[in-house]
Amino acid sequence: MIFNVANALRRRTLEIENRSHRARLEQMVTDRTSELWTAVANLERAERRLKLSQEETIQRLAIAAEYRDIDTSRHIDRMSRYCALLAATFGEKPGRVETLRLASQMHDVGKIGIPDNILLKPGPLTHEERCIMQRHAEIGYRILCDSQSELLNVAASIAQTHHERYDGSGYPSGLCGTAIPIEGRIAAIADVFDALTSERVYKEAVPINEAVEIMKAERGSHFDPDLLDCFFSSMDAFSTIRSEPALV
Repeated sequence: MIFNVANALRRRTLEIENRSHRARLEQMVTDRTSELWTAVANLERAERRLKLSQEETIQRLAIAAEYRDIDTSRHIDRMSRYCALLAATFGEKPGRVETLRLASQMHDVGKIGIPDNILLKPGPLTHEERCIMQRHAEIGYRILCDSQSELLNVAASIAQTHHERYDGSGYPSGLCGTAIPIEGRIAAIADVFDALTSERVYKEAVPINEAVEIMKAERGSHFDPDLLDCFFSSMDAFSTIRSEPALV
């Protein structure tokens, strides 16, 4: 009888100790989980701050290259949003779409090396002036290339190839078809659409429907036909971006 009572007491003591141990373990797991989620939240906030800082740096670099143009920030904003929209509509993955949105903001960074009397000339350029203006593609590429950053390498590609034409008649390298990187083909459409529909020192803005007709005539010559068709299929969304205030 005494032996049974002693065993019962030991079992009860062990049960209490096990219960207490489980409670401590559960509390430890709760505390560690809370610490983990706090660390994750802090990391996410740090990543958001870093991303915002990175994007602001990109925007300032791009604006610095074209600060002489009062419409620069609006052009950079629209251009980048057009590129992202076209890339997404064409089926690019979200991460790639975001990279193109950011990278395309630097498409004209090479204009930092173009003299004011050419960049802001209120009229047609001479042949010699056009040749100088066209150097901005290579200047931009040299500024951005050979980076360890994927973003800057994509930006370098866009800077170098957004004036190439699908039929090979563009510059600086005369690339044609799919030899032009897709980011360059996307940027070409976005850049021309914004150029046509925006006022410049040398021209008036063209209405959107007229810009569409002009671009249709260049399908397969200036522009990748598949990308252009994709662009036309989302014209309402592009028109909305065109009418919205700039985000920068």
